[in-house]
Amino acid sequence: MKISAYLKYVLTGTALSAMCITTAIAGNPDRVGSAGASHLLINPWARSSGFANSNMASVRGVESVFLNVAGLAFVDRTELLFTNTQYLVGSGISMNSVGLGQKVGDASVIGLSVMTMGFGDIDITTEDLPEGGIGTFSPNMSYIGISYAKAFSNSIYGGITAKVITESIANVRSQGIAFDAGINYITGENDRLKLGISLRNVGPPMRFSGDGLTATATIPSTGTQLTVDQRSANYELPSMVNIGAAYDFLFSESLKLTANGQFTSNSFTRDQFGAGAALSWNDKVIIRGGYLWESGLTDEEVRQTAITGPGAGLTLQVPAGKNGTIIGVDYAYRTTNPFNGIHSIGVHVNL
Repeated sequence: MKISAYLKYVLTGTALSAMCITTAIAGNPDRVGSAGASHLLINPWARSSGFANSNMASVRGVESVFLNVAGLAFVDRTELLFTNTQYLVGSGISMNSVGLGQKVGDASVIGLSVMTMGFGDIDITTEDLPEGGIGTFSPNMSYIGISYAKAFSNSIYGGITAKVITESIANVRSQGIAFDAGINYITGENDRLKLGISLRNVGPPMRFSGDGLTATATIPSTGTQLTVDQRSANYELPSMVNIGAAYDFLFSESLKLTANGQFTSNSFTRDQFGAGAALSWNDKVIIRGGYLWESGLTDEEVRQTAITGPGAGLTLQVPAGKNGTIIGVDYAYRTTNPFNGIHSIGVHVNL
């Protein structure tokens, strides 16, 4: 059976599963903090961050592997993308992400995405030396994703992603795998209406292991030392379902407004509603903004996230050469409390 046939079955199952489990995994604030691999929830790309992650129905190209991988099918030839994010400015956390999309055949696209998250150097401490002074270690959270997307018709697009996830410190490490799948449907006059659904971060539980979980004890009266390997508990991945819609308002040949709406059903935190819009002039200057809301977001006493909702961004892109190459710079900012916001800046090249 060809891969496109497999993909068709996977995407059909995705749509049915998402519809069935949306209410089953509806936001559960009581489970906040019980899932791991939380870096899977952080958008590493600048353009969609400017929408406050609300553009899953209209996202296109390599960036779509985060919100709805079906948008990868819109890569015309080759797309390269790099983004640096200063996360929660003042905390010392940074993210680097690299993406590649390559069209293969008439209707298929393969993609590769890599995200790494750094926390700087942290002093090593022990029970005997709680103040440190014996060196440093650097935690790491990252994933590598391989994606495949396909245009099944002029209206239906779909894709799947497999991600290898890693979390580690100096002497403890956890590794696992997760899957995403998404569908995009386009209809209406001039393909103005876009609908999307995606299922993200679905995979088996993960567990930490390593020398950091060993303990040495001495047996009384014998003096014999034993080393015991302690097992850590399993933890789940932060799975979710996204359902969204977008509509293009065409004011002229050079001016377009794209409005987006989205609902996110989280299995380990509160549900979210998002809205955003982008104003594009000649596809060279794009201004965007968005807002992602969840219950209790405006109340500091009950809010469960540092991200306070609004996001905004800007893209400047120009043709480079006669072969259709486009080079662009993207910037996005999201508000937070505490810390000094989230800044993302990236470069994209369409070859």
